Amino acid sequence: MDTPVHLDFQGMDANNLVRDCVLKQVHVLEERFGRITACRVVVKAPGEHHRNGGLYEINIRLSLPQGREVDIGRTAAEDERHANLAFALNDAFKRARRRLQDKARRMQGHVKAHGVRPTATVARLDDVAGFGFLQSSDGREIYFHRNSVLNDAFSRLTPGTRVAFSEEMGENGPQASSVKLLGKHGLR
Repeated sequence: MDTPVHLDFQGMDANNLVRDCVLKQVHVLEERFGRITACRVVVKAPGEHHRNGGLYEINIRLSLPQGREVDIGRTAAEDERHANLAFALNDAFKRARRRLQDKARRMQGHVKAHGVRPTATVARLDDVAGFGFLQSSDGREIYFHRNSVLNDAFSRLTPGTRVAFSEEMGENGPQASSVKLLGKHGLR
């Protein structure tokens, strides 16, 4: 770490046991997730405040390379386990580990990518029964139901309307879901 851990006690005296616990937790984060350039931890003692009566509040701010940050704060007010300082500290650092893990995955590109949805043209409609068929770009006809059309736009469909869709397997074969109007008829 480029700078020493900044530990701030609010509403309580500085405590070496708490300081040692925080330093150990920060060291574990650094070992597991790489370089942390700065860290600030605020330990706020329970107050007479009506919102969080007898609960400790732990706020953690981690600075990472390239200006990235991870902030942990806002303890759930209804979680009575935060009346125990050790629990409150462990819970805050557990949330910090999860956030760092998420950030590391995003930085490495290990997040779910949403692919480009295929497009099709409305081939036929049955307005009374509330279903239709799409003509896909590879020549297949794919069934869809009015409930699969996004933004309640089934009534705006006509043969020839361009749509994007997701395909899934139905009881009787492939069917379209999440059908979205494209072009001048569609919602962007």
